[in-house]
Amino acid sequence: MFEVRVRPAAMGDLEVLVRFNAAIAKETEGRQLNMERLRNGTRTVLESSEHGYYLVAETESVVVGQLFVTYEWSDWRNGMFWWIQSVYVEPSVRGRGVYRALHERVLKDAHARGDVCGLRLYVEKENEAAQEAYARLGMTMTPYRVYEQDFVL
Repeated sequence: MFEVRVRPAAMGDLEVLVRFNAAIAKETEGRQLNMERLRNGTRTVLESSEHGYYLVAETESVVVGQLFVTYEWSDWRNGMFWWIQSVYVEPSVRGRGVYRALHERVLKDAHARGDVCGLRLYVEKENEAAQEAYARLGMTMTPYRVYEQDFVL
């Protein structure tokens, strides 16, 4: 049986998180990230939950997946949206419930807080497999489009 355990990431997970984040950028956007900047940014999150937090999924004590939660205050709802970002599951275990386990943990954490008004995420428009996975978990596409001005090249 394939068993997945989800836990908050710790400083000891830094290198696997960096590796997974670099893989996400390459796989989804064809982007090669600055590894020093990536490592420092990931370390900042692990050192303080001010910016968000990582969850990791393990099977047989090996980290096989991750996601990153960040926060956005909604004045309209007087609550916090949690944004799910940096989702990565090792290719060899995709389709085996790893993301589902991570998502269910985020839902549990959000409901326990009481001030979270919803979950959001963005996904590459060509990533149909991810879109289908998110829909199976009850997420719906919004009418919004994401615009960006990127100051870090």
